[in-house]
Amino acid sequence: MTSVTSSPLVPPVAAGGDSVPPPPQRRPLLRRGGLSTILILLPAVVLFSLFSWWPILRGLVIAFQKTNFITTSWVGIENFERVLADPLLGQALENTALYTGLALVIGFPVPIFLAVLLAEMRRARGISSFLVFLPTVIPPVVSILLWQVFYDPGPDGLFNSILATVGVDPLPWLQSPSSAMLSIVLVATWGAAGSTTIIYLATVLSIDSQLYEAAEIDGAGIFRRIWHITLPQMRGTILLLLLLQLIGTFQVFTEPFLLTGGGPNNSTLTLLMLIYRYAFIYGNFGQAAALSLMLAAALSVFAAIYLWLSRKWSK
Repeated sequence: MTSVTSSPLVPPVAAGGDSVPPPPQRRPLLRRGGLSTILILLPAVVLFSLFSWWPILRGLVIAFQKTNFITTSWVGIENFERVLADPLLGQALENTALYTGLALVIGFPVPIFLAVLLAEMRRARGISSFLVFLPTVIPPVVSILLWQVFYDPGPDGLFNSILATVGVDPLPWLQSPSSAMLSIVLVATWGAAGSTTIIYLATVLSIDSQLYEAAEIDGAGIFRRIWHITLPQMRGTILLLLLLQLIGTFQVFTEPFLLTGGGPNNSTLTLLMLIYRYAFIYGNFGQAAALSLMLAAALSVFAAIYLWLSRKWSK
C-alpha cells in the first residue's frame, strides 16, 4: 500500500471539496507602515513621559530626600515620620473627609436629578442643557471670585440680602468654622455638576425607549419608571463617576485655597493645602512629596478595593 502525502504546493481541500485558502502571511511591522506610526506617536510619548511620568518618578525620589533643589541630602523615611507626627495632618484628614462626605450627600445626587429632569423634557432641552453646563465653562477662579461676592458677610451681600427679606440676620458664611466647609461644598457642586449632568444625560438618553413604553402600558408612573428602569440602567455610569468623585474630592484644593486659605482656624485645611504649605510656605519639598506619595497610595488602594467590590456586586 502506498502512502499519499499532500504536496506543499497544493492547497488543502475541505470536506465539501472546496479548497481552503492559506492563512494570511503577516508582514513585518516596518513594512506595514509601522515606522511612520512610531514616528508620529514618538513626540506625544516623549512629551507625556516628560511632563507626566518623570514628575511622578522625581517626586518618588524627593520623598526620601531633604532638598531645596540646590542642595540635596538623603534622609530615608524621616520625611514620612515628620508628616505622620504633624498635628495638622489629622485635622487636614478630618477636614478632607468632611468635605468628601458633604460633597457626596449634597453634590452627588444633583447631577442625577438634573439628568433625569432634562431627559423628561420634550421642549427646551437644548437651552436647559446649556444653562446646566454653563458653570463648567466659567473659569474656576472667576466663579470663585463671584461666589466671594455672594458670600459677603455684610448685610449687602447677595445671600444675606435674600435672608434679610425673610427676617434672618446676616450669616458669616466663610468666616465661621461651622459653615465654611458647607459653603465651599456648595461652590464646588455648582461648578462641577454641569459636566457630570451631561454624562448622565447621555446615559439616560441611550436607554431603550421600549422599556419605558412597556412600563407605561403596565401602568407605571414616572417615579416607578425612574426607580426600576432609569437608575438600574445608569448603574455602571453611577459607580464609575462615584469613584472619580471620591478621588477628586480627596484632592480638593482650589476652592478652599481661594475662598478661605484653609481658615478660619484651619477648619477648611485639606490634604492638598497641607502639601502646598509644606512645599511653598515651609520650603520642605521632601515632606510635601512624602505626603503626596501617601495620599496617592491610599487612593490607589481605595480605588482597587472599590473596583473589586463593584465587579463583585455587578455579578
